[in-house]
Amino acid sequence: MVRTIELTKRQEQILEIVKGNGPITGEQIAEHLNLTRATLRPDLAILTMAGFLDARPRVGYFYTGKSGTQLLTENLQKIYVKEYQSIPVVVNENVSVYDAICTMFLEDVGTLFVVDPTTHLVGVLSRKDLLRASIGKQDLTAIPVHIIMTRMPNITMCERDDLLIDVAKKLIEKQIDALPVVKKSDEGYEVIGRITKTNITRAFVALGEE
Repeated sequence: MVRTIELTKRQEQILEIVKGNGPITGEQIAEHLNLTRATLRPDLAILTMAGFLDARPRVGYFYTGKSGTQLLTENLQKIYVKEYQSIPVVVNENVSVYDAICTMFLEDVGTLFVVDPTTHLVGVLSRKDLLRASIGKQDLTAIPVHIIMTRMPNITMCERDDLLIDVAKKLIEKQIDALPVVKKSDEGYEVIGRITKTNITRAFVALGEE
């Protein structure tokens, strides 16, 4: 269920006045309601910041004509990966599966990013990868993670200037829990962050509270 902005009765009256008379100044709106400009200032600020109204200097307020859903969509198109990315947890491609399991447990993450000696991304390890390797009687201390990891070029990545909504779509389409945030260089991809379902949930909650 989409949560809509709940407007006060006075804010709804302001919208109706601007719809029928815009562009209109704050003083003129106050006259319509028999109130002072100072009394209306908080309401006008809320309606403007929420996107229902727009204001232009020496012109006044006018109605944007946008619904709450349209405004929410516009705000989603303004959120970038760099605003919500978190610190990545990386392991070397030659560490053992046992050590990777310990790292995942200690760091409390669901995905590890595997790098080569030059610190460039070469693979990704998920909980499923490590669980699959743990089944059986294999010596986990003797198996390097590069044997079981998902390798390039089969890794879904993102960059810090990508839209968060686009990354959310990738997580859903690929049915994965996290993406590495990378910076491309001549040698490969450097891991500079991570975006998880938790990061995206945090962003959407913040948007709803705003």
